Amino acid sequence: MTAAEAGPRPGVVQLDVMNGDLRIERVRWWHLSAIARMETAIFGPEAWSEGVLWSELAAGHDYRAVLDGADGDRIAGYAGTAFGDAEAWINNIAVDAAHRRRGIAAMLMDDLLARARAGGAKSVFLEVAVDNAPAQRLYDRYGFYGIGVRKNYYQHTGTDAAVMRMDL
Repeated sequence: MTAAEAGPRPGVVQLDVMNGDLRIERVRWWHLSAIARMETAIFGPEAWSEGVLWSELAAGHDYRAVLDGADGDRIAGYAGTAFGDAEAWINNIAVDAAHRRRGIAAMLMDDLLARARAGGAKSVFLEVAVDNAPAQRLYDRYGFYGIGVRKNYYQHTGTDAAVMRMDL
């Protein structure tokens, strides 16, 4: 059963996949240093710092992490979402290189979309680097579609961002 089928649950959503070793939990302050290290490994110069991640939590944005119990509760992936009255924004989503191709991004997407629906969102938005084809394929599978481009959005690399939307 996916998180979307189970519906939103506060705190922890136990997932019955991969021998029950993976679970989604709300990100806490003690997760931020590991997430910041993942940001650097995945996004390089565009990575969010631990301070920026602290600011995201302080602003009330909802961050969830997939923890791998078989790997000592290592963070396998995470996603951050800002919820408004009628819309949600996916601020970031990333999966650790050692945990890719195991459905973790889909677990995070199922969870955040279920919470967006439960919260009354009518649409979900995101920005993704135009050269990030794997992420764009994931978003396409969920029914996101392009609505614009933000030129030179990523400051350090000058990469454009595709703005995408999904109607719930």
